[in-house]
Amino acid sequence: MKQYLTEQIKKSLDKLHIPRPSEIIFTKTKDERFGHLATNVAMMLAKNQSTNPRDLAQQICSSFQFDPDLITKCEIAGGGFINFFFSPLYLYRQLAMIIHNADSFGRHDLGQGKRANVEFVSANPTGPLSIGHGRQAVLGDVISRILENSGYEVTREYYFNNAGGQMARLGESTRLRYMQILGEEIAFPEKHYEGEYIRNIAQGIFEQYGDSWRTKNYESFKEIAEGVLFENIKKVLKRLDLEFDVFYNEDSLYKEKKLEKIVQAFREKGLAYEKDGATWLKTSEIQYDHGPQPDKDKVIIKSSGEPTYRLPDMAYHVTKFERRYDLIVDIFGADHVAEYPDVLAGLKALGFETSHVRVLIHQFVTLMKEGEILKMSKRLANYVTIDELLDLLGPDVFRYFLIMRSHNSHFNFDLELALKQSLENPAYYIQNAHARISSILAKAQERGFLDDRILKANLTNLTANEERSLIQKLLEFPDLTERLVLLLEAHPLTTYLEELAGIYHHYQTAGKKDAGLRVITDNEELTYSRLALLKAVRIVIARGLYLLGVTAPERMSRVDTDIDEIPKES
Repeated sequence: MKQYLTEQIKKSLDKLHIPRPSEIIFTKTKDERFGHLATNVAMMLAKNQSTNPRDLAQQICSSFQFDPDLITKCEIAGGGFINFFFSPLYLYRQLAMIIHNADSFGRHDLGQGKRANVEFVSANPTGPLSIGHGRQAVLGDVISRILENSGYEVTREYYFNNAGGQMARLGESTRLRYMQILGEEIAFPEKHYEGEYIRNIAQGIFEQYGDSWRTKNYESFKEIAEGVLFENIKKVLKRLDLEFDVFYNEDSLYKEKKLEKIVQAFREKGLAYEKDGATWLKTSEIQYDHGPQPDKDKVIIKSSGEPTYRLPDMAYHVTKFERRYDLIVDIFGADHVAEYPDVLAGLKALGFETSHVRVLIHQFVTLMKEGEILKMSKRLANYVTIDELLDLLGPDVFRYFLIMRSHNSHFNFDLELALKQSLENPAYYIQNAHARISSILAKAQERGFLDDRILKANLTNLTANEERSLIQKLLEFPDLTERLVLLLEAHPLTTYLEELAGIYHHYQTAGKKDAGLRVITDNEELTYSRLALLKAVRIVIARGLYLLGVTAPERMSRVDTDIDEIPKES
């Protein structure tokens, strides 16, 4: 509908000899009495035309040629808004389209024939995954699903960061715990990993090799610890129904001397220099498109010879460019906010195209219990792991809660609310709507209502305000899924599903109080119409939950009670 209205408004502007704007924006009206969609295009153009916005809106509206099967009228409101009223026939036709195209409704071809790489989690294998990693894991998977829904061929990629000082500390921490098991009294250094999981790995080494590893250095212990922890990471991610297509090993960047090639390229362009034993990049001189221009240069190789994060990240991105993706999405935690602009600016300075790289920074998660913050530290291992939260909540609630707020905002994870198996819990609220509808459709089938007749139902019987509200909400879904792709956002989908479930629950409750709104009635034709509406609602809820990676259950314990309370004649 927005595409249709956009074309018609452009034609009207052409007739009026008014230049077209780059974009015509539509918003959903809050009250159906004032139409279904509104645009402020007249208010945007009036100043340049030296005219009153309401007068210009009236001119556009008067010259607007609309199909009465789609639009019944347009009206002027406020300071120059143009409100459009949908034809009931349009709503019924669109509802029928949902029912007959269940698998494709809400899909798009924006990414058809294109390849996307989404890199996320990429946690160092120095400990179990925490709730912060969980937010990134869920966000990355949902963004991948949204892109796939738009036709992209998506590669889910994990950058296996198994090099650098943190990994050395992991190996040394494991070695020291092993030596303690052998009976040596060793003071544990600060900044080493003190968690019980390190002691368990060391115990496993002792049980397998006895005291024969007494003379081994940290490298051998690092290799064992890294393998154990990364296998655990894979198992946890699988519990979230998340499997990666590529695990890119950071070690390979060093083995293939890709870091040296980047540094040499900077030197050849006069962008790298030595100072105080370190190698510096002239970040104060190169162009920045993804952040403010720094007034100081940045170190890319420390005086110790160890590279800073920027250098291997640049080398890693070159490997992505070489694989020729049309879209590259990097999902990082807030601790990377100061680093990635340097990486992209450095790559651009070397002549690489970076406009197809999108960086999503997610903010931190605070786990709340009984109003108190649960403190977390990977080094000390006094934090709640994803494994523990999945044991408590299950993957559906865990995933939903971590995606229901914008990744740009800090999120307080309310453990008490997440544990509630009631309609207070937003995940259950949506799943309950799907299960309720499934139960009603199952009962209808038991009473002899045929599925093929539901597909052929006369939808013009759906005249109640509650039914119109449901239909209009359903028709927002394709526009929403397209917007999710363009903005690379996920949380608006949870808002939409909660609103849709709310309208449905209201309709269901109204049907209990008002016999005229019950789904299964003595009027067979009306019953089929309402069953068709419910079928469409179930389709959209299921599609939305799939994009979130959340299951759409056919039955829930509360649903059985709710359905049994409905009189048989209903």
